[in-house]
Amino acid sequence: MSYLDRDPFGIYRDRDEQGPGPRLMGADTLVGEDVYNRQEEDLGDIKEIMLDMQTGQIAYAVLSFGGWLGMGDKLFAVPWQSLQLDTVNKRFLLDIDKESLRNAPGFDKDRWPDMASAEFGTQVHDFYGTQEALPGHRTTSGSVMGQGSSSLQSGSGYSQGSESGNLSGDKTGRNY
Repeated sequence: MSYLDRDPFGIYRDRDEQGPGPRLMGADTLVGEDVYNRQEEDLGDIKEIMLDMQTGQIAYAVLSFGGWLGMGDKLFAVPWQSLQLDTVNKRFLLDIDKESLRNAPGFDKDRWPDMASAEFGTQVHDFYGTQEALPGHRTTSGSVMGQGSSSLQSGSGYSQGSESGNLSGDKTGRNY
């Protein structure tokens, strides 16, 4: 089911002039969204979105991968900036092959790690080649995805102070 199917209020009917998709999206409509790689392999779906309450940014999307009918699934915290919105196919793209994802730091659905710990953040960001956003610091997107496709929306809005990545400030980086 795509985010358009989970939009009972019609908030995604208008497109932003700056990108291929909606500028703002509700987190509830993104949970359950499919994630594919560039080889058109189904990598699973988003089970949860983790917000960093100190920076006001999205930290991770929790991806469910593997298993069958919800049994044996492994969960992965994927840095938000590693995902790109594919508005043509109404799904997310993650630039990783299935075998590499199997080797990614993951966890069992009944035993979640302390995602706020520095050790966890370092392990995840090192694996995906991204940078963890720190309060008061700007980060590059760290995206492992290529640029320039008109059907993809980059996760580069992750840097603090950007309009789409900062929940607590304006585009100049000021906090209210």
